[in-house]
Amino acid sequence: MTNGKEYYELIVVGAGPAGLTAGLFGARSGLKTLVLDRGICGGLTNEATLIDNYPGFRRIGGMELVEKIKAQTADYAEIKELEGVETIEPAEHAETMRIVTEKGAYRTRAIILATGTKKQKLGVKGEAEFLGRGVSYCATCDGFFFKNKAVIVVGGGDSAARGALYLQNIGAEVSLIHRREELRAEQYLQTSLKKAGIRIYWNSVVKEIRGENVVRSVLRYDKARDKEEEVPVDGVFIYIGEEPANTLAQQLHITLDATGYISTDRGQRTSRAGIYAAGDVTGGVRQIVVACAEGAVAASSAHDDLVG
Repeated sequence: MTNGKEYYELIVVGAGPAGLTAGLFGARSGLKTLVLDRGICGGLTNEATLIDNYPGFRRIGGMELVEKIKAQTADYAEIKELEGVETIEPAEHAETMRIVTEKGAYRTRAIILATGTKKQKLGVKGEAEFLGRGVSYCATCDGFFFKNKAVIVVGGGDSAARGALYLQNIGAEVSLIHRREELRAEQYLQTSLKKAGIRIYWNSVVKEIRGENVVRSVLRYDKARDKEEEVPVDGVFIYIGEEPANTLAQQLHITLDATGYISTDRGQRTSRAGIYAAGDVTGGVRQIVVACAEGAVAASSAHDDLVG
């Protein structure tokens, strides 16, 4: 436990690609730096089955890429996993801010919020009830348990397409349900889905997830035909988007955009002095390479503001 007297010049909240890169650049600039994360390093990047658009790697798994970034950052900055930040007490009369975590507290002069995003929920009956018993938000985490079983993937973007392809590759019988008549996924992923013969339920939504102790079916509503159908499945993998993890920003009354993402200037500075933001929590192009770049910019701005 820490008592709040432990001091770091820079504390990064979140250890995804943005946070780890911010920690690396902050520490290399000479700042005593700490990176904190409620979970383990990587965030949603750990769920990426295959990354093929990160410079320098034609193909690399999400967890493998995270481990490489983490190892490099750990050479310079201190990283504490499984230590979530509960509150941030802004500087008033004192020069430093106080960060309170699940395990203690720290003081710092600069904070980078790299808290990322969290999965959106369907909000239908059975979703919460069968979580971990057929309902999942991560194909790479739970797909192994559905080999030779029927699963349905909900969504139409890149993550949904990748999840569906991954599940089929490990031996699941996969179908995909999308609320529109065309997917949002990149064209090459759509082509891969077609080649793989994955069935797509167009213009459809999941009305309910049904089962007893585990998932047994979903109730599909066909919007075009105004008709309901019960589809037997053993698993439901939900990929309908993400929303910003902005709780700390809201606590600090930091300016957010209309959709809840943190607003920053070109230096990743927020509306509150001494607090910066980087990565998916700022919205925009949510790609790993962009998150890393924003982390580097945020740390550089923090250094310049502290020593300038």
